[in-house]
Amino acid sequence: MTAMNFVKYVLMLAMLAGFAVEASAQYTVRGKITDKAGEPLAGAGVTVRGLPGAGAVTGSDGNYVLEIPDNSNHTIVASFIGFMTQSRLVKPDGNNDGNFSLDENPVTLDQVVVTGTRTPKTLMDAPITTRVISDLDIARSDASNIQDLLITELPGIEFSFSMDQQVNVNLQGFGGSSVLFLIDGERIAGETLDNVDYNRLNLDNVERIEIVKGGASSLYGSNAVGGVINLITKEQSEPWSVRLNARYGSHNERRYDGSAGFSAGKVSNVLNAQVTGIDTYDVGGTGDFSTVYGNRTLSVKDRLVYTPVDGLKLTGRIGYYQRERDADAIVKDRYRDINGGLKGAYEFGDAGNVELSYSYDEYNKSDWMTNTSADVLNYSNVQHNVRALFNWTFGKTGTLTAGGDFMNDYLLSYQFEDGRSYSQMTADAFAQFDWNVVKGFNVIGALRYDYFSAKKLSSLSPKIGLMYRIDSDRAGHFAFRGSYAKGFRAPTLKEMYMSFDMASIFMIYGNPDLLSEVSHNFTLSAEYFKKYCNVTVTGYFNMVRNGITTVWNEQLNSMRYANDAPTNIAGADVTFSMRLQCGFGAKLAYTYSHEYTTDGSPSMSTTRPHSLTARVEYGREWKNYGFNLSLSGRYLAGFSTHVYADTTFETLAMQRYPGYTIWKLMFTQDIWKGISLNFIVDNLFNYRPDYYYSNSPVTVGTTFAAGLSLSIEEMFSK
Repeated sequence: MTAMNFVKYVLMLAMLAGFAVEASAQYTVRGKITDKAGEPLAGAGVTVRGLPGAGAVTGSDGNYVLEIPDNSNHTIVASFIGFMTQSRLVKPDGNNDGNFSLDENPVTLDQVVVTGTRTPKTLMDAPITTRVISDLDIARSDASNIQDLLITELPGIEFSFSMDQQVNVNLQGFGGSSVLFLIDGERIAGETLDNVDYNRLNLDNVERIEIVKGGASSLYGSNAVGGVINLITKEQSEPWSVRLNARYGSHNERRYDGSAGFSAGKVSNVLNAQVTGIDTYDVGGTGDFSTVYGNRTLSVKDRLVYTPVDGLKLTGRIGYYQRERDADAIVKDRYRDINGGLKGAYEFGDAGNVELSYSYDEYNKSDWMTNTSADVLNYSNVQHNVRALFNWTFGKTGTLTAGGDFMNDYLLSYQFEDGRSYSQMTADAFAQFDWNVVKGFNVIGALRYDYFSAKKLSSLSPKIGLMYRIDSDRAGHFAFRGSYAKGFRAPTLKEMYMSFDMASIFMIYGNPDLLSEVSHNFTLSAEYFKKYCNVTVTGYFNMVRNGITTVWNEQLNSMRYANDAPTNIAGADVTFSMRLQCGFGAKLAYTYSHEYTTDGSPSMSTTRPHSLTARVEYGREWKNYGFNLSLSGRYLAGFSTHVYADTTFETLAMQRYPGYTIWKLMFTQDIWKGISLNFIVDNLFNYRPDYYYSNSPVTVGTTFAAGLSLSIEEMFSK
């Protein structure tokens, strides 16, 4: 071997040895990416920080295999749309935990919503301004029903007492009869003093809540003058699940709920049950009331989903609700509801879908005589509703939505003369086109026709919305929205035919000649989103005409329903939310509202001009332990309004109602997989009103509560 050949041989051996070392200087990381419920996240990404091109994607089971191309320590990052990213240090020694459990990102705009357009769209792409309260927000509020949740999450809304401590809502100038509450897009029967039974809207199986403020009658018809609040329920996705929750607090407040579900092949089912209660308690101060009535509720609901073939989905549901209120020592108020529905949905590939549904809802009230055990029915509202909905997508051009409803509405009431009953048929048809004009620019237009048989009344409700988006990876995402929508509310059977003796003080009479309540809603908004931060500013202007209310009628010497003076409502919303990878999060929302009559007549509005909600939180999570500490509060400004000066109802006087602030501290611990403990201190700074009135909080000071949650399937998962 010559010297030159020897050198070549040595160099070749060195190169081969180098290649062998380089080939061995790599290692593999394996793991699984799931959400907090343990559900696999298919399509989640895992990258290596500082090594472009190195990465992996999870399969349908959430598992991934990641090849690290060298023999060094590295940080790997797991990410998925709609969730917070997480990072972890890995080493070549092979002892690496590659499993990730991702938190939802509460400020993400990739959340899919349906209420604003009746078609699934991400929150970023929705041309109609929509507020979403996620299941994470619901869990961290520890609310039992929609009332408890909204007062902590949504500024501009206030729940107060009406006569006999019945609950009344005010959403930026609109009362309960003008704010439409839905469950999965379906109306609910029954009302008291123009408000639905908010205790019925519990949160034991709610995935999210979508809120559209302003006129939404072009899609939802009557009662959507002031907006729509839609509770979207969860569907079973796990092979099996069993979850139990218990909460106990001051005044013997208790809440027990549980769910059991399965998903096997073409069938899934979830059963939920909840029991709540609170004792009667004295507020111990001076005011219009001194005692807050206790009550007990029971709610049971079941949802069955069957997919016999690809593209076809059949859903059946049934539910029962009962509430008993201790308004009297002998006579208890009872409220019952039974509801059910069937829905079939068929998808034509990616092009479109059609839905046909039938729903039934019967809400009854009765007096239960504890001394005789007699249960006397005095109110029954029964609704049968048939709906058809069709969507068709024209490629990237846009989506056509069309549909219609037919409803039979029956009402028997103690507020009618001699306990009579009335009924009416309502029918509607609507169409909407969602047009993607060019990239980033979207136009939506809709028109709806409604008919009511009781007055042979009809109405047309148009809507138009515009959105322009600017997307930049460096600067962030901007969205600008503008809309006009007409809202309307037809007179209800009660408002037309009521004849009720109000505790022998005066009568309240209906008015068959009432005109429909109408609003013209104009909205402008600007939104900015970048990674972990979201800011939205919205301005609105509502022109309300023919508002329906009760006024003193001198000829009848009683109250009577009548159309109110023209009213305008102007205001603005500002929201800011942020959640950082370190575990710190913050959310701030402020609302300004100004309501005034256009003819200068006295206003009896109870709308507060300023309201604010805020929450700051910090949480961390380890393998078998995690915690979240949050402080949330709400501020409602004082206001002045006209009230009747005396029982003659002939003169008005100015009344001042003070503002107040209440804060709540909540500490949540995940002490082991599937086991969580909650500790709550409500009214942290011990606020108590100087005088208890209908618009004051009914708190008696600082209260305490504790809760326990068990997720059985997580406890037994690997």
